[in-house]
Amino acid sequence: KRRPSPSAFSRAVCPPVALPDSVQWEGRSLLKALIKNAALRGDQVHVLGCEVSEEEFREGFEPDVNSRLVYHDLFKDPLNWSKTGEALPGGPLGALRALCGRTQPGPVTIALDSLSWLLFHLPCTTLCQLLHALSHQNACPDGSSPVERVHVLGLIHEELHGPGPVGALSSLAQAEVTLSGMLDQTSAHIVNRRLRQRPTQQTQWFSILPDFSLHLHRVPAREPRPCPPTTQVDPTAHLTFNLHLSKKEKEAKDSLTLPFQFSSEKQQALLRPGPGQSTSQIFYEPDAYDDLDQEDPDDDLDI
Repeated sequence: KRRPSPSAFSRAVCPPVALPDSVQWEGRSLLKALIKNAALRGDQVHVLGCEVSEEEFREGFEPDVNSRLVYHDLFKDPLNWSKTGEALPGGPLGALRALCGRTQPGPVTIALDSLSWLLFHLPCTTLCQLLHALSHQNACPDGSSPVERVHVLGLIHEELHGPGPVGALSSLAQAEVTLSGMLDQTSAHIVNRRLRQRPTQQTQWFSILPDFSLHLHRVPAREPRPCPPTTQVDPTAHLTFNLHLSKKEKEAKDSLTLPFQFSSEKQQALLRPGPGQSTSQIFYEPDAYDDLDQEDPDDDLDI
């Protein structure tokens, strides 16, 4: 079999794309790998950087990739407090509206790093409206002409938000890529949602090289692991008293006659009462339907 190519991964991910990550599996490396793939296929890439500096984000990219990357910096001064004029006008809201209002032709990829940062600075409804406008350029409020193709990539730190915002952003995305894996192997669980079609799911195993190239793997063969031997735990092992009886103790218990039981010895004693013995004694002889429980003698009372 031929090894899958990185383009197969890109074809499996239909824009707009949501990339939820977690503490165990960070998603920025995959975001940068998808950005590199978009730049190499000829897209103009716009990056709205919020969580890392431009120098850190561009690090690792080749010069031809960096040349096609337009970085919109919200990391240095997101709210323009320094008044140096270097900050984007209007803050994060103005930056998103500027991306929505661009009119340049040709395929464009817009990467948002990250949606979590934007959620902390914008209302969820406002962010959802702007993301919808980004992926549907003909719906922009300023009436700008649509471009040939728009890919929107959004990284979101899923553990920082409740199910409401995450669900709202996921509903806008045509593809949701969730990272997981085992040991040193990373997997991307891709859910594609197309209009008037059933969602499709697939899993891609991959690794990311130092230059942010995607290296796809075949589905790893899982060898059956032998089940560890199960040892039955004795619940009475660490008690301060003994629940088990020895053979002699069982024999002594079975041969014991309880004081209220009627036996032949007691019958003979009643027939031949001794001197001074009281004749007003009561003895109980159980019948076949009696249920005597020595542990709970009041069981018949339903207490």
